[in-house]
Amino acid sequence: MKNLLLAGYLGAGNLGDDAVMLGLVHGLGGAGYTVTVLSGAPEETHRLYGFPSVARRDNKLVEAAIIKCDALVFPGGSVFQDASSMMSPTYYAGLIETAKKHGKKVVLVGQGIGPLNGFIGKGASKKALNLADGITVRDPMALQALKDLGVTRPVRMAADSAFLLPVPRLSEEAGYGIQGMRAVAVAPRPVKDKGRDIAGLFGELCKLLYGAGLMPTLLPMDRNEDIALVDAISKAQGGRVPDLRKVTTPMEVQQRLARMDAVLAMRLHAGILAATVGIPPLMVSYDPKVTAFAKGLDLGPALPLEGLTAPRLLNSFMEFLKHREQNVRILERKREEQAKLAEASVEMVKTIVG
Repeated sequence: MKNLLLAGYLGAGNLGDDAVMLGLVHGLGGAGYTVTVLSGAPEETHRLYGFPSVARRDNKLVEAAIIKCDALVFPGGSVFQDASSMMSPTYYAGLIETAKKHGKKVVLVGQGIGPLNGFIGKGASKKALNLADGITVRDPMALQALKDLGVTRPVRMAADSAFLLPVPRLSEEAGYGIQGMRAVAVAPRPVKDKGRDIAGLFGELCKLLYGAGLMPTLLPMDRNEDIALVDAISKAQGGRVPDLRKVTTPMEVQQRLARMDAVLAMRLHAGILAATVGIPPLMVSYDPKVTAFAKGLDLGPALPLEGLTAPRLLNSFMEFLKHREQNVRILERKREEQAKLAEASVEMVKTIVG
């Protein structure tokens, strides 16, 4: 049995990052592989998913896990970027350098790359990524970012590993509709631009959705970043907006979204998980990765956050709903395409690791 040590922003309260981890593991099928996770919450990761886990910030335990593994594998996400922190690319570059020091294979799959704006982040990322034994990226923008960075290792186009997640069995309590109102999942996220009132924008949107006969349900995808935002949105509407804060796994997100009529999301993986269960997502772009994802689904472009108002957002969403049946048909084809692309990452892991 080959032991894969999974690295990324895993077990850190972000359901999207956990989704790429679970997608890759499901794609590998278990035969011939065991996995260990570098996790921000090892006990929780083991309880939720059953994987042996190691505290990702404990350097001694991490190095011991690297020595024990056969390959260090990054299942996806955007970890080589310095928009959230300059420490992100240096931390993950350090993991790769440690793995290569101990003679381990390093594989990065379904990666989003950038933005990398600082000299330190660019330098650390270029050096580390050029040590990798295999790299796949999830969109053309990530491919171009690697070229611009000066990465010379062969890189293949694939897709986000979350597209490998199976459709879960639906539970009876999964639905959210009241008195015949069509249910809509809304997945906002905070942005660093202090001039943007995301709570105000989505609070007003929820009010307008109610007025249009729709039932908005707020979906926090990151418990560390989104809960306060969800609270602010709901508070502005008198605490009347239901939310899914008790959802703890990507599979539960899939179950809930499968009962929705549509999804309106800033969060990338809210859109991806909606797509895996055949629910069309309308994306609001705060980052090029969201724009690239929307373009790949062919359901219409992501709405730019710049200058966006709640009435404009509602009008775009209502127009999107008019084409729901057509979008469902397009999405059925596109999610199959994305799943096949994601399988290229699985095959690369199997080829490199053996």
